[in-house]
Amino acid sequence: MLSYALKRILISVPVIFGILLVTFSLSRLIPGDPCKAMLGEKATEATCQAFNHAQGYDQPIPLQFAFYVGKILQGDFGTSVRFSRPVTQIIIERLPLTAELALLALIVATITGVGLGILAARRHNSSVDIGTMILANTGISMPVFWLGLMLAYVFGVWARGTPFWLPPSGRLSAGVVSVPFYQAWGWQLSGGWAQVATFFSNFYIFNALVTGNWPVFWDALRHMILPVLTLSTIPMSVIARMTRSSLLDVLGRDYVRTARAKGVPDSRLVRRHALGNALLPVITILGLQMGALLGGAVLTETVFGLSGVGRMLVDAIFSRDFPVVQAFTVLIAVIYVVINLIVDLSYSYLDPRIRPQ
Repeated sequence: MLSYALKRILISVPVIFGILLVTFSLSRLIPGDPCKAMLGEKATEATCQAFNHAQGYDQPIPLQFAFYVGKILQGDFGTSVRFSRPVTQIIIERLPLTAELALLALIVATITGVGLGILAARRHNSSVDIGTMILANTGISMPVFWLGLMLAYVFGVWARGTPFWLPPSGRLSAGVVSVPFYQAWGWQLSGGWAQVATFFSNFYIFNALVTGNWPVFWDALRHMILPVLTLSTIPMSVIARMTRSSLLDVLGRDYVRTARAKGVPDSRLVRRHALGNALLPVITILGLQMGALLGGAVLTETVFGLSGVGRMLVDAIFSRDFPVVQAFTVLIAVIYVVINLIVDLSYSYLDPRIRPQ
């Protein structure tokens, strides 16, 4: 098992290097001059020469890439051209919201999708099965931005003044403040530990939960309901369809028919004999969907006015802020690779047929 894990990790190294190369190359191929995009009317030839020299854009491209990789290996993503701040600080501020949104969406999609898939498989070719698949096909066909706008209108505007009203934008209500857990506990931190603590405290739901600040917890949770429903619709539909098809395949195998012939109740048959094997392909889908949720949060964050990675990445692309574009793109891609690495390792552990000897 250890040799298999090391092999998968070694395979991931060139993948990550390829991600760095492609991200760097694409950022340089974006049309437009970053100096003119940032300085606007003040972008004279002299100021642009000084700007490009300060940012290193006047160096040969291979040399720029070498410096870029060297800084990445040191954990330095550079300084934002637009905000004149270290990109690491921007990541600490923006990534927790996107990660929190993606994790909640994945939890909702997994629980709902697996439940619907099991229900459809157990009632195969019934009205329940047909209705569930129609719901799944509808969910996978709806554009995220359209669904988000409709949910915001229904629950944020039409339902105003009723118990069903939900906040259509923002992360916390006006006047509600999330106090970081390390401040609430009286910790005095500095350096890298302070950055790590700040990163985790920006997960508002987690921060409010560990500090017992229930007003902030419920307010942050209410603000997340509509974005989570919007973002989880497509992965929920994919998981439901995969669970249904996989469970139907397992229920048709010999050992399941033998157990049914011996009088094993249907509910126990599914729970004890079929579901474990049927969920193996779903685990692979979960890893892919988590990466897709991180990358697909751009439209959801824009619709609901959330200041996460998605909105920052779009703004950075339009302003030619290369360090921010590269940092967030590489970060999302590396998270995607790491998640799929974990899925590969867990899959080999759960499935004895491919478990290395």
